[in-house]
Amino acid sequence: MSEGQPDGEEPRKLVLPPKAGRKLALFGAPLLLVAGLAAGYGHYTDPGPLQDEKTFVIPHGNNARVTKALQDDGILSPTWASGTFFRIAAFLTHRDGQIHAAELQFPARVSVAHTLEILRHGKPVSHQLTVPEGLTALRITAILNKAPALSGELPTLAEGSVFPQTISYVWGTSRQTLAEKLQKMMAAKLAAAWDGRNVEALDGLIQSPQELLVLASLIERETAVPSERPMVARVFLNRLKLGMRLQTDPSVIYGLSNGAGTLDAPLTHEDLQTPGPYNTYLQAGLPPGPICSPGSTSLDAAAHPADGKMLYFVATGTGGHNFAETLADQDKNIRAYRAHLSATPQNQN
Repeated sequence: MSEGQPDGEEPRKLVLPPKAGRKLALFGAPLLLVAGLAAGYGHYTDPGPLQDEKTFVIPHGNNARVTKALQDDGILSPTWASGTFFRIAAFLTHRDGQIHAAELQFPARVSVAHTLEILRHGKPVSHQLTVPEGLTALRITAILNKAPALSGELPTLAEGSVFPQTISYVWGTSRQTLAEKLQKMMAAKLAAAWDGRNVEALDGLIQSPQELLVLASLIERETAVPSERPMVARVFLNRLKLGMRLQTDPSVIYGLSNGAGTLDAPLTHEDLQTPGPYNTYLQAGLPPGPICSPGSTSLDAAAHPADGKMLYFVATGTGGHNFAETLADQDKNIRAYRAHLSATPQNQN
């Protein structure tokens, strides 16, 4: 019998709280009681000071640095006693798991117990980055450099090496790592398109995966209508077979813009006469490299072109293109396109 225990009474038993607080009751209850009361916490699971649900970045470092970050972010009270209470709680429950540096979501009024649970087992906040089809390496670089929560420098991207995709990542992911994932996707997609290509339809005109990538990039920039892409591929292949110049405006624009892929004004006749390796009005064959990152449908179209003898196409003015086998039919389609433009009211500034 303990000294001071009344006769006939059973000693009072210590009731253990759930898992996260069991060590606190066994070994740290006196310390936590003093620190908790001083900090304004009655219990390990009492609501904390955070007013609204928020996302915070938990830094790398020891418990002292993590504690300060939590106090600075308003998850813990800024008092010394509150910080001490949290560090003791983290120490006494360290077997429950390691505290991770990550971007995490915390609910309003999150308790110390819940805070530690989130720090140890919470799922990091997921960010998404989209690389649209048809962008040049310069524009993709700008997207990656502006993306929030990424870290580090981005190496120079080879044109056409990045697959257009929406990709998820977490805070602290390096730009290089994300770019390499997209590059691996492109390599896999290109290899699959090359391995599954219609050899007969390509007629020996496309000799390597790289040439297939170049052709796909031209197709990507010529039409946004997926169903037209195999037909555009056929036009280019028919022209290559006959030794005709491809005369594709997007390639000229790519060269004139130094890889940006856009110009501030429409192409002029003088532009088309400007020498350069990407001027397909002056240079025969494919341009020396891709002019953008093509998507899956353009890669598939390059590998599986449509049948036909089409040599020309021109915009309809309504989002698609008219295709023609003869120059006479092409001239007719051009006249129809111009008539459509003349009949369409222009926006007034």
